Amino acid sequence: MTRWILLAAAALPLPALAAPKTVVTLDRGWQLRIDPADARAHPIAAAWRAATVPGSVQSDLVAHGSVPDPYKGTNEAAIQWVGLSGWQYRTTLEATAAMLARDHLDLVFDGLDTFADVRVNGAPLLSSDNAHRRWRIDAKRALRLGANEILVTLKSPIRTLQPMVLAQKNPLPGEYDSAFGDEPKGRQTSPYIRKPKYHYGWDWGPRIVTIGVSGAVRLEAWDDARIATLRIEQEALTDAEARLSARLDVAGDTARRIDVRIDVTGPDGRRIRAVRQVAVAGGANAVSVPINIARPQRWQPVGYGTQPLYTVTATLMDRGKAIDSATRRTGLRTVELIRDQGGFGFRINGTPVFAKGANLIPFDTFANRVTPAQMRTVLQGARDANMNMIRVWGGGYYLDDAFYDTADAMGLMIWQDFMFGGAVTPPDAAFRDTVRVEAEQQVARLQAHPSIVLWAGGNEVLSGWENWSDRKAFKLAVGANEQERIGAGMAVLFDRTLRQAVTVNDPDVPYWPGSPSTDYDGPVDTDAQGDRHFWDVWSGSKPIERYTDSCPRFMSEYGFQGMPDLATIRDFAGPGALSANSAVMKAHQKFLAGEGNDRILFYLKQYYRAPRDFADLVYLSQAMQADAIRLGALHHRACRPVTMGSLYWQINDVWPAVSWSSIDWYGRWKLLHYAARRFYAPQAIVAEHKDGATRIALVSDATRPIAARWRWRAMDMAGRVLKESSAAVTLPPLSAGDAATLSDAGMFGTADPKASFAVAELLIDDRTVSRAIVERLAPKDMAYPAPGLTARWDGKRVTITAARLARAVMLDFGEVAAQPAEDGFDLLPGESIAIDVTSDAAPATLATALHLRTLGPEDIR
Repeated sequence: MTRWILLAAAALPLPALAAPKTVVTLDRGWQLRIDPADARAHPIAAAWRAATVPGSVQSDLVAHGSVPDPYKGTNEAAIQWVGLSGWQYRTTLEATAAMLARDHLDLVFDGLDTFADVRVNGAPLLSSDNAHRRWRIDAKRALRLGANEILVTLKSPIRTLQPMVLAQKNPLPGEYDSAFGDEPKGRQTSPYIRKPKYHYGWDWGPRIVTIGVSGAVRLEAWDDARIATLRIEQEALTDAEARLSARLDVAGDTARRIDVRIDVTGPDGRRIRAVRQVAVAGGANAVSVPINIARPQRWQPVGYGTQPLYTVTATLMDRGKAIDSATRRTGLRTVELIRDQGGFGFRINGTPVFAKGANLIPFDTFANRVTPAQMRTVLQGARDANMNMIRVWGGGYYLDDAFYDTADAMGLMIWQDFMFGGAVTPPDAAFRDTVRVEAEQQVARLQAHPSIVLWAGGNEVLSGWENWSDRKAFKLAVGANEQERIGAGMAVLFDRTLRQAVTVNDPDVPYWPGSPSTDYDGPVDTDAQGDRHFWDVWSGSKPIERYTDSCPRFMSEYGFQGMPDLATIRDFAGPGALSANSAVMKAHQKFLAGEGNDRILFYLKQYYRAPRDFADLVYLSQAMQADAIRLGALHHRACRPVTMGSLYWQINDVWPAVSWSSIDWYGRWKLLHYAARRFYAPQAIVAEHKDGATRIALVSDATRPIAARWRWRAMDMAGRVLKESSAAVTLPPLSAGDAATLSDAGMFGTADPKASFAVAELLIDDRTVSRAIVERLAPKDMAYPAPGLTARWDGKRVTITAARLARAVMLDFGEVAAQPAEDGFDLLPGESIAIDVTSDAAPATLATALHLRTLGPEDIR
């Protein structure tokens, strides 16, 4: 029983002084082998070999050279047998007499992927079934003096569940069918397991059903009490004072009195201490210690202020001696959901913040390979592109604290999904109970991070159940009673179980039942209310102008694919001729089971010229991707305050591939990411051409009025100004508004649409902060001249000058890895731009490799 304890209520006899908790990390000395029952089929894996923990069988086999790297070539098929086999891990723990004298010896697994049996010296201690949670077992009864064997036996997730699934007349609808024949179409095992869903393959990533000891392992030795969790809750926040509570779940052995000491170190180094004496009993004890901070410093999203952070350390004291401690870093801020009249948005510290950002998928199929530096590269890229929000998508895994520490420091808001990728969930109580434990653990672990501003139930589960054709067919097939049972189970899971986990463990942050959602207030995934996933463009092959047809309340998903740079393609494809539909390109294109490159070609035919060669296809695909998302993002911003967020799909990649990402798996920016820095700029001008007129809108995220000037100039391709106009304007705080609607005749007169364009610009302090090109025809129909580009090098800085209009200029270094500071930009006739290039290559190599590409006639070197 859990009891809230504020003060010691009775005098208790003084027991012996408790010893401090000690931790033995078990991250070395592990070995793995295939389960002997499966060794006959794969004798190459029968012998014990070194294993990495945390890790996976697949990543170790790749490291040992036992299987080819699935990220290279067409090797994905060659690793499928691993996920269909059982495996064993073992290590040895040396137990000392002092260790065995402790009252408690807890063996802790931060992750087991997924169906695992744990034995110590042959004694069964644990059977796991959830890869998203921590497992703690009392190992003292099984340990002995000296060497102790820990054996973890893991079963194939597919083989474990498949007999049950195949026996069902109507299995639960899942996500993506396997391309490798290990599961029949429409009979997926993934809906029935708590394991990262992307492991089963997605339309941007490979199918690698990992198995392994996926989290850190340790032995915790303690006697009378330990801190199970530490949460920092914010009860009130004003400019004068912050009232917090340090809430501890304390595991006790026997009844005793202890002191709970809370030390708070502010961003300025000032310290506050609070001490409370409590009585703890055997079992779970809930302890609350109030903390008051005078003149608190608020954490603000990037663009709205600074990110001061407070460090809170809780220490259990037994007669002046520390026996356990835990530390959290937090920030002080208020978070509200804006839900007026069906709206959806975020109010942080009382300020309505337009969310600008992208969706984040897992950084790698093998989570153990992800480093803090890799996560920082993507988050820094988000911040550099003027983003303020990242949605952690629900088909992956709960990320390490290092991710959220970085987001806290950078001021990036995090929309955090629970890990549901879209499959219909089992309706049984046992499934909900394992999710409950998972959710309580993960929310308690992460709740102190000020960057987390929303907990969402998952990705497209509820909207799919309501709207998708295969779900509707399933409901008809199972009948009304089973439909009701499954639907009610989902309602309990997403409206009660997960909501309660957030309400209890992170009451400062709102909960949202899923994405998209209306919080059970009307139809899901519409423009009218809640958040929206809009895939008519790209998935539905609709024109990109469909982005401008309406103003959704919050666009949490929309996307458009583009190829990665040629340097990335060569890394996974190797040497040799390439085409859009060569085998290796199809293997690394997961949309439409490998046929997605045809969708790229479809859109290029609608809007752009035909590619001259494969390298030109790479360029045009990136330019088209940037153009499409720019159109959508700027429209969303111009719709403020009806629309209060725009998160495109997706910022990163899980492997080197053709996908929707703006930063590829190696951290290289595509043209979309450079465009995002422009279309997410704090102040922006929006120019939408439709039906013979151009709408000009001005956007400002600033919290104060800004004096500015906007102008437009119509030109011919040589830069001769045909017409122009400008006006002074004061940009209101936190605003978007129309500045003008200009007819084609008013802007261009009788100028040939093929040979003329307009440029609209927003200037602050006589500096152009935002620019938009207006064309009356699609780029494929424009009579672009040869741009007359020249490149002048000074070390690793290149100055590019255009004699005539140069649209979507790309600095293409081919197979040489290089990242310019600016790319995908337009140059007006006579304009120049100086760009620094980051690369390990020598300046001479960069100069030789550079190929300047534009939408116009043949580029030059």
